[in-house]
Amino acid sequence: MKFSAVTRTEVMHALEQEVSDTFYTFLKPIDSNWQPADLLPDAASENFFEEVKILQERAKGLSYDLMAVLVGDTITEEALPTYESWLYTVQGIRPQDNGIENGWLRWVRAWTAEENRHGDVLNKYLYLSGRVNMREMETSTQYLIADGFDIQTGDDPYRNFIYTSFQELATQISHRRVATLAKKGGDAILAKICGLVAADEARHHDAYSTFIARIMALDTSEMLLAFEDMMKKKIVMPAHMMRETGLDAGKLYGHFTEAAERLNVYTVLDYVDILKVLLDRWKISDQINLTAEASKAQEYLLRLPDRLLRVAERMKAPALEYQFKWIS
Repeated sequence: MKFSAVTRTEVMHALEQEVSDTFYTFLKPIDSNWQPADLLPDAASENFFEEVKILQERAKGLSYDLMAVLVGDTITEEALPTYESWLYTVQGIRPQDNGIENGWLRWVRAWTAEENRHGDVLNKYLYLSGRVNMREMETSTQYLIADGFDIQTGDDPYRNFIYTSFQELATQISHRRVATLAKKGGDAILAKICGLVAADEARHHDAYSTFIARIMALDTSEMLLAFEDMMKKKIVMPAHMMRETGLDAGKLYGHFTEAAERLNVYTVLDYVDILKVLLDRWKISDQINLTAEASKAQEYLLRLPDRLLRVAERMKAPALEYQFKWIS
């Protein structure tokens, strides 16, 4: 079945029951899910201070760039109130579109609840590590929430879900690689934390990319146009407005991404690889019966990875480390 000249809200409404039926395909039951307390020293334990000392000794072995990336990732995760309120404005999700309680609203709340654990556990780890100026980090987090962000999706569910499909896979890659570096550095606690966070992000990517695949089947041409538009604008990470004390909004993000590139935690090549994953996942080359505009969008998208690779090959990560106020 394909819709013809339908609104975004109608398409979202058509998929609402499916979202409800597959809820726990992508999310885990709360009672059996991991919580930050499972992964960190227990303050009620007689061995608490000894365990914290061991954690701090292991954290000393982490490189400056890795600590910078970890703090930036934590700030990004802790800006969750911004992301939840943003999704509440999207067509087909917002309460006025489908009623005060609907499958999409339940999804947003449950996804937010699962994501909330990420910033929580990373924040507590950094506090216990003794390597971070917590006040500076907390100031950056407050700035990021207060400043808001503009990912150029508007209230369009198609563009928003393209964004989340991309961004969730990007964060999965980043957390997984931090886990690998932490393990190599001898920090088993941080490796486990980041590994579990990465697993969550992988499920969330699967969810949003599945939503897009279902929308693609119902409104193919419009979805292709939305995909083209988002890639022309470029996908920016939600922390692109990051700052620290004394800097304007957005002035710190470049230094954070440079640290990630030096470590190979997240690079321009990963951006291209994610695009390839999405092109394959959504079977972009196989889509037929398109409008003339959508056909042009399809051609653009299929040629884009090679164009981006040519640009990426000319780029090099800066060798100079920025001195973040976050790190003691």
